[in-house]
Amino acid sequence: MSSLVVNRLRTLLSLLGITIGIFAIISVFTLVDSMERSVRSSFESLGDDALFIEKMPWGPEAGDGEYAWWKYMKRPQVTYEEAKLMKQRMNSAGVVSFFAGASRTVEYANSTAEGVNIIAAAEGFENFITVDIGRGRNFLSSELNTGKRLCLLGYDVAQTLFGAADPIGKNIKVGGFRTTVIGVLEKEGQSLLGNGADEWVIVPVVFGQTIMNLNEANTQITLKPREFVSLKAMEDEAMMNMRSIRKLRPAEDKNFALNKSSMLNSGLDQVFGILTMVGVIIGGFSILVGGFSIANIMFVSVKERTSIIGIQMALGARKSFILFQFLFESVLLCLIGGAVGLLIIFLAGLIATSVTGFDLSLTIKNVGIGLGFSIVIGLVSGLIPAVMASRMVPVEAIRSN
Repeated sequence: MSSLVVNRLRTLLSLLGITIGIFAIISVFTLVDSMERSVRSSFESLGDDALFIEKMPWGPEAGDGEYAWWKYMKRPQVTYEEAKLMKQRMNSAGVVSFFAGASRTVEYANSTAEGVNIIAAAEGFENFITVDIGRGRNFLSSELNTGKRLCLLGYDVAQTLFGAADPIGKNIKVGGFRTTVIGVLEKEGQSLLGNGADEWVIVPVVFGQTIMNLNEANTQITLKPREFVSLKAMEDEAMMNMRSIRKLRPAEDKNFALNKSSMLNSGLDQVFGILTMVGVIIGGFSILVGGFSIANIMFVSVKERTSIIGIQMALGARKSFILFQFLFESVLLCLIGGAVGLLIIFLAGLIATSVTGFDLSLTIKNVGIGLGFSIVIGLVSGLIPAVMASRMVPVEAIRSN
């Protein structure tokens, strides 16, 4: 400890090398982990027991090998009429709903929100979104199945149009059509996939047909199985019924996609695995530079204290004591440098989270990895200088200047 305090400049330079190394590798890990948490939480909101019938698949379909978008683009959109037929025919599904989305301008008095996602939803839609209604109420079944001009506002849309005022019961214009606000969704928060439901305006699907052309909008039929019915059983029945509704021959390729969250998770594992590997390579070079810096300082330290080592040995110090003395100094240097690097990441994460709203937090796992790296680097960097010190001949060491 005295050696570290006396040689303050040398200690500072040693700490700087290892701090930069730990900062580089753990900041990459923290960023990748935060991205993965954000994306996975967004996909988890879809539900692991939900099935989505759409025009485009979420990944390459069996037999395609790659994502054949040029082939999928030729498919027709799923329609509300098909959703109603599916609801009649599906025995294994407990909930069948329909969504259509388009971008429109929303206005209230002098306030305007452009590019808002207008979601035309059918009965049962609430089973497929994770955001509850914070103020007001949900649609009644009769309101969803008729052309009543009612809407639910996402949190950010309500803030843009009304600020601190209460929007319940107010009339707004959605795509030029006068609509009454009956509820406001709770804040979902920002993720890598955008603000999600915070930027939505949800309207009954029958009214939605007047706002958008459902044949040109992004549409999907959503299904959840009955109790004690597996997702696979519902998927097989949905495939059979959709082929029947679209009058496809047995040998014909299907012209629709059956999507589920497990398709996304398998792809995410590969993507974030690659990102983590890239982070290890980038951080590894920084760690290597920090390790050489520590090793260099330890060689200098051993050279300066050669006579002291000789005196210690002459007084009976064992080789293991001398070895541990220098290894401890090396590990301590690395731990202090690593802790400083982790502290910088922690503070930077707090600032980034407060400014951007994106959760960028240092996890206990990454703290453990950072401290573990520090200990390993300290042991590896200090081993050769420590062994050299422990093998000195006492008389020769004492005589050295």
